[in-house]
Amino acid sequence: MKNLKLEFKWAIIFSVMTLAWMVLEKVTGLHGKYIDYHLYLTNLYAIPAIIVMVMALKDKKKNFYDGRMTYMQGLISGLIISVIIAILSPGTQWIISYVITPEYFPNVIKRSVEIGYFNTTEEAEAQFNFANYAKQSTIAALVMGVITTAIAMIFIRTKEK
Repeated sequence: MKNLKLEFKWAIIFSVMTLAWMVLEKVTGLHGKYIDYHLYLTNLYAIPAIIVMVMALKDKKKNFYDGRMTYMQGLISGLIISVIIAILSPGTQWIISYVITPEYFPNVIKRSVEIGYFNTTEEAEAQFNFANYAKQSTIAALVMGVITTAIAMIFIRTKEK
């Protein structure tokens, strides 16, 4: 477990960053008044998500591997971080859905039917609900974590001379 200390630390930092991002979205009105822009602006979340993952990998390289980390070592570390984030994702999503912004689902359901994205409220409810978002966030954590790590490690790995 001591070997995974940095991975756990960064998974928790990532989860806290995610919660902070959701507070930011709510405060700026993206879960209410400006919900029409949410679909587009929520994608900016990728910026801090990538930054946190890169910082985690650099921290692992510097403080665990003494500045020399192979591509595979970084890939494994990033995969472990991603798995931990994925395990934390349903809990993080619960906090988002029921504590930070409980009005999001009713607002997005109503608006998506109004603009014709869904024909009925039932169709929208099938898409916009805690269970669906918990599954999506878990899968996204794994997929995006691995992709981000695979690309970042091209630049972070120690290059042999």
